[in-house]
Amino acid sequence: MKHFEKTIYVMATPEETFNFVNNHKNFSSHMNKSSLMLGGGEMKTEFDNDMGQKLGSHIKMSGNAFGLKLYLDEVITFYNPPYKKEWGTVGDLKLYIIGQYKLGFEISPKDKGSIIKVYIDYDKPKSFIEKVLSLFLGYFYAKWCVNQMINGVKLKFS
Repeated sequence: MKHFEKTIYVMATPEETFNFVNNHKNFSSHMNKSSLMLGGGEMKTEFDNDMGQKLGSHIKMSGNAFGLKLYLDEVITFYNPPYKKEWGTVGDLKLYIIGQYKLGFEISPKDKGSIIKVYIDYDKPKSFIEKVLSLFLGYFYAKWCVNQMINGVKLKFS
């Protein structure tokens, strides 16, 4: 597995920070907009009844990037408000740059605010061509994704 993480300080309590990032409409909104990183494509997010906010809850995304169909199903695997949450892909996915992954964040109080760390652990995809793509683009995609999440938090609490 490969790993990328980023940590920032925000002027918000752990509870305020968690409440914002626990809402995937806020935290993963970068996937629902057309972007250069998605080749002009975008993803549609579907939530189960728990909205991705409980252990075992599912979040599904489908869409396209560079004209290729994408699909993934994520499940919340660790949930400890207001300090930590992890979720990862399950089942068959249609991703081309990275394979199965785990995303998460950790929040800790500091002074009058919080430290938030966002991270991703990811495998290479399965096919040879996708492994080659991952070799050149996987790190940049993982970095982009984590930075988008971090920047959303930074904007919210700046």
